[in-house]
Amino acid sequence: MIRIAIADDDAAFLAKIEKYIQKYQKENGEDIQLTAFSDAKELIEGYSPVYDIVILDIEMPGMNGMEAAEKIRQADEDVVLMFITNMIQYAIRGYSVGALDFVMKPVNYYTFSLKLTRAIGRIQKIEKEILLKQQDSVKKVPVEEIYYVEIQNRMLYYRTSEGEYVVRGTIKNALDMLSPYHFVKCNHWYIVNLKYVTEVRDSTVIVVGKELEISQRKKNAFLNALMDYVGEGN
Repeated sequence: MIRIAIADDDAAFLAKIEKYIQKYQKENGEDIQLTAFSDAKELIEGYSPVYDIVILDIEMPGMNGMEAAEKIRQADEDVVLMFITNMIQYAIRGYSVGALDFVMKPVNYYTFSLKLTRAIGRIQKIEKEILLKQQDSVKKVPVEEIYYVEIQNRMLYYRTSEGEYVVRGTIKNALDMLSPYHFVKCNHWYIVNLKYVTEVRDSTVIVVGKELEISQRKKNAFLNALMDYVGEGN
């Protein structure tokens, strides 16, 4: 899933972008979650690095989009920033916060879709991380470091190359986050990173030396996913 935040004080413009996003999803098969904010301050308050793309109108009352971008960049080095403006002179300053692109108002769908495609391409080049909220901390964990995820008594155990992380949640929560990165359920209790599968024996899969059962219900889907993964040259 691609998570996008947009801040603009023009309600009609936000509604237009929402329609553009819906159309883009249908045309390109992307799964996009859009969160809209009516001003930059609302976005910045309690900001955490959960978005892939942040789209900011530059001219907003109170905190403007450029000021918001500077604060966002301090908290999140990887998020893709895009500006919406009708004032091209902001472009040079925008690059100081690592902005990927500018969308000039008025915005038509064709231009917006090209800019969004470029932004999504940038996301795919960034090493993916997920946020794991533990009891007293939030940890960024690179997806590549996760071997598998196990659920026990409503707690998720992320087994990684750097150790174990335990968070409260459901197996569906974990699968929603990880399925775009070649993670597949092998049974009701485990999600496996296909990158670390070394062997499959009958109804067992070996992941970094650990034997995990492949349930009968999941076996065909799991093996098909594994063959697709290997076939992609991974």
